[in-house]
Amino acid sequence: MKIIHTVSDLNAALAPARDKGFSIGFVPTMGALHKGHLSLVERCVENNDICVASIFVNPTQFNDKKDLAAYPRTPEKDCALLATAGCHIVFAPSEEEMYPVPDERVFALGDVADVMEGRHRPGHFNGVAQIVSKLFAIVNPQRAYFGEKDFQQIAVIKAMAAQLNLNVEIIACPIIREDDGLAMSSRNTRLTPQERLAAPRIAQALRESAHLYPSKPIREAKDYVLEILAGEPMINVEYFEIVNGLTLQPLNEWADNNFAVGCIAAWCGNVRLIDNIIYNK
Repeated sequence: MKIIHTVSDLNAALAPARDKGFSIGFVPTMGALHKGHLSLVERCVENNDICVASIFVNPTQFNDKKDLAAYPRTPEKDCALLATAGCHIVFAPSEEEMYPVPDERVFALGDVADVMEGRHRPGHFNGVAQIVSKLFAIVNPQRAYFGEKDFQQIAVIKAMAAQLNLNVEIIACPIIREDDGLAMSSRNTRLTPQERLAAPRIAQALRESAHLYPSKPIREAKDYVLEILAGEPMINVEYFEIVNGLTLQPLNEWADNNFAVGCIAAWCGNVRLIDNIIYNK
């Protein structure tokens, strides 16, 4: 496995594969890797001749500087894990390499970016579109792999790729969970022992709400989740929405759509966690 830090070196490393017509798959990450990331890498390795994974904590998608500073960084461990997963190339650029000049692009990402995360984290998705479009331009993959834990982010990246006419297939991969149901996340390492015990209640509430589909109104399913988590002193729900899985717009009736997704963001102590459940696809 090669570890590369500059765009020019990455281009040189990929040139032979491109000349031979090999397929290139790409897994963009911000490091602090876990089994969820590795599942993306393993699928990428399986489906492509060359697997490239990036490690870059992107500053433009953080609307809270404290969150950026606190984001875990474990590059040596990450590279060791990527090697065991069969990754061929790790692209780990510096901030100066990715942003030699400020990126002032503003993307019109449409309705999928305006709700939920877009409403609560202004500027976040524009930063995501900036970095992912840069990485796509550098790596030029045929396929790129993203975890469904970031359900809205996948919709935003698809919108960005369509807007820029990028010829890359965006592949969504299932959420990987801990044994107690907590969605794997780099942020989980910041939970205190007490918070870590409480955090799986988020996934449990979502899972239990699925029993209300489709016999009970959407309003009851939403209230069920909110009421359960209101009883958890360490959890503070920021939002819970049941949306159309394609447009991400709120649903009022189950019958309005055959792809209903419940998306949640909640604070567990000082750590913000997101999760989702697909009710009926």
